[in-house]
Parts: sequence; C-alpha cells; structure tokens
Amino acid sequence: MPVDRNQLTADLQALVGERHPFTSPTHLQQAEAYLHREFSEAGLTVTTQSFHALSGTYRNVIATAPPASAHGSLPPLILGAHFDTVEGSPGADDNASALAVILQVARQVREMPLIRPLRLIAFNLEEENLLGSAAYASFLSETSAAIHGAIILECVGYASHQEGSQKIPPGVPIAVPTTGDFLAVIGNERSQALTGSVTHAMKPHLPVVPLIVPGNGELLPDTRRSDHTPFWEHGFPAVMLTDTANFRNPHYHRATDTLETLNLDFIASVTNGVTATVMALAGQPPA
Repeated sequence: MPVDRNQLTADLQALVGERHPFTSPTHLQQAEAYLHREFSEAGLTVTTQSFHALSGTYRNVIATAPPASAHGSLPPLILGAHFDTVEGSPGADDNASALAVILQVARQVREMPLIRPLRLIAFNLEEENLLGSAAYASFLSETSAAIHGAIILECVGYASHQEGSQKIPPGVPIAVPTTGDFLAVIGNERSQALTGSVTHAMKPHLPVVPLIVPGNGELLPDTRRSDHTPFWEHGFPAVMLTDTANFRNPHYHRATDTLETLNLDFIASVTNGVTATVMALAGQPPA
C-alpha cells in the first residue's frame, strides 16, 4: 500500500511543536487528543491508560485492531512511540516522525488480515524517565498479561546520504555505517528472535542495522533511551527502531528539530518497513 504523503505531512504539521508537561501542557494535551481522534477515525478501538506522575495525572493512548477472525487468543503485537518532547524543542524527529508512521499503519490496518491483535500505543512522558511506558509495562506484568512483542519507534525521520554523517555510539560491538541513511533495530538477548524477524521484514524497504545487546543494555546505556526499556526490564521481548538520534541528527533535543529538517522519503520507507513487519508478525500467512 503506497504511503499517503499528504496525510503524512498533515500529521507532522499537526504534531510538531513543543509538547512538554510543564512548559507546554496545552500542546501536550492537544497532541494526545489528535492521536485519540485519528486512531478513532481509522476505525480502531481507542482507550487510555491513566497514571499518576509529576504531581498530576497523565494518559497513554491505546488503539487496538482485532484479528480478522477468531484465531484463539494469540497475544498482541505492540507498536509504540512517545508523544511528549523535551523543553524547548518542537520534537519533529523526536518523536513526531514515529507518531506519523504509526498513524499511517493505523489507517491501513483494517485492510490487513490479522491473526493476532495489533495494539498501537502513544506513550506519554518518555522524556521524563520513561514514565508512561513504565506504567504500561508494569500493568502488563502485574496482570500477568502476555504480548508477542513490542516494537518501539524512537526518532525515525532524519537521514543523510553524506559520508561521515553517522557517528558511532561508544562501545557498540558491531560495524556501523558512517553514512546516516539506515534504521537501527536494537533488541536485547531475550528479544533476539523478535529482532531477527523485524530486521528480515524491514530489509526490502530500507537499509537496516540490527544490534543485540547483553542483559538489558546496562553496558550500553545509549541503547536504553526509549520506551522499549521498561518492557526489557519486565522480561518482555521488545525492540527499538531508531535513526540513532543525536548520533546522526544535529537538531536532537534542540529548538531546530523542525519539520523542515525531516526526510519524508526516509519516513515513507520506514512506514513501508513497519507495515511489512506488522504483516509478518501479526498477519495471516499467505496460503
């Protein structure tokens, strides 16, 4: 299914802008409302998970697409991304880019023959020590819920074809390209099978560099900087998809992280890759 570039741009325009709980709470709430509305208009069942943090109540937005027919109770596949920003940044790459991808998937999913539920989650307060995803992963653990895996999108909109545009995170034990035109797929040892499946499904659509980290990434703290980490810590398989943020994007966490700096071709390729991944992990196998 081709990516709707006009809709992609419209989503980015609606979401880009500082979304911080203290300095821009209204825009944070507007982003939450936009995601809730767009998920609903895509025909998905939308709920919220409220949690207490920072002396207030915040919400994760959860949209669910059911399987196409009764296949028993297979555990859901989760596709997630955060919608808050740091103070002072409009957060185009971090993380409106990921939300735009997830909204594209949401609008296509009703035409996908799913054999397991797909749960699309917009997490709040990632920039505040992963509070939203921590609340959700804790809920899964406390209720003994099972998931097939969680795929977390974290900065997926910045790419460069210039040699030397990619920096290498310290301690990474694999060869990393020095041109920043790939997507990293990062999993821990418990998520090795999920990492392999995601990598295989995405490779026809864009360059992909997989990395398996030992334990829960404690020796490579740069691999723990998003909403996959609470899933790891509760023993759930999870991967992070990322353009590597500050190791490529000079606008990361800055006022210059604007819509104009994004690479829409790259985001479209990520969308196609994520859609293929959903079909591979949650779709009906071809007859």
